[in-house]
Amino acid sequence: MEQRHLGRTGLRVSRIGLGTLTWGRGTDEQDAADLLKTFWEAGGTLVDTADVYSDGDAEYIVGQLCERLVPRRELVIATKAGSVPDPYRRFDGSRGHLLAALDASLERLGTDYVDLWQVHAFDPRTPLDETLQTLDIAVSSGRARYAGLSNFSGWQLAKAATWQLAAPGVRTRLASTQMEYSLLQRGVEREVLPAAVDLGVGLLPSSPLGRGVLTGKYRHATPADSRGASEQLAPFVAPYLDDAASRIVDAVAIAADGLATTPLEVALAWVRDRPGVVAPIVGARTAQQLAAALSVETLSLPDEICRALDDVSEPVHRYPDQDWTEL
Repeated sequence: MEQRHLGRTGLRVSRIGLGTLTWGRGTDEQDAADLLKTFWEAGGTLVDTADVYSDGDAEYIVGQLCERLVPRRELVIATKAGSVPDPYRRFDGSRGHLLAALDASLERLGTDYVDLWQVHAFDPRTPLDETLQTLDIAVSSGRARYAGLSNFSGWQLAKAATWQLAAPGVRTRLASTQMEYSLLQRGVEREVLPAAVDLGVGLLPSSPLGRGVLTGKYRHATPADSRGASEQLAPFVAPYLDDAASRIVDAVAIAADGLATTPLEVALAWVRDRPGVVAPIVGARTAQQLAAALSVETLSLPDEICRALDDVSEPVHRYPDQDWTEL
């Protein structure tokens, strides 16, 4: 698998990442082992997790598999901290919480460092410089090799990345930002992606297959074994089952037919090769599903297909994103 630099850093990652959101809950350790082995044997390196995935069990499983299945040095392990199970405060970016969360993550992962440590979301109650200083501490102490963000808006990302660049050699350059991005969710193109490209921050798209909808599996019905049919994840899929999404999914299916490939490969190739994107994070339920996603490695979409998909999925971005003098 092709390797790409993560932002303007020396860290190289596979251009498809493996997500672990359901590990320890919907995906048991044996299934996770099959997924990781399939991913690693295909040349994949980037494994993304978080301290809140399955209440920490996802990190624990990653650590167990690194111990006996895949050499730790051959993986780029990315985790996150900052989300908290508190209905009154969903995010905690304070120095105390983040450093304690990092130490707990390292213990579950069975390693003394993570390759990429990400702040899971913006915390409006904590001064941003305190949160960013915590990233500096993590990197300078060797507990994290690189630092990134997740779910930061355009202005939040720009402020954070610029702050870090203001003191080169002292503050840690932000390597990445992880955001939802697909043909069904192009909101990051409004401000986040332009800011990331300008500031040298690599984008790691989550849900690159539109929460599974872009595979075409929901075109005619909801499969009984799908996430859309599960009580826990049905609300996660539901926003992308409307008429607007259906038109985009139909266009992807038509493109796939014309290229003699699958809707999954078309949708994944589209987001993988967007400007500023480093590695879409794919969360598969089975090794078979993952293998199907990894087969996209040999696919490059023709320009005319990309333009057609761009047109059918184009979001409405007017003032002030377009030239306001023409409005």
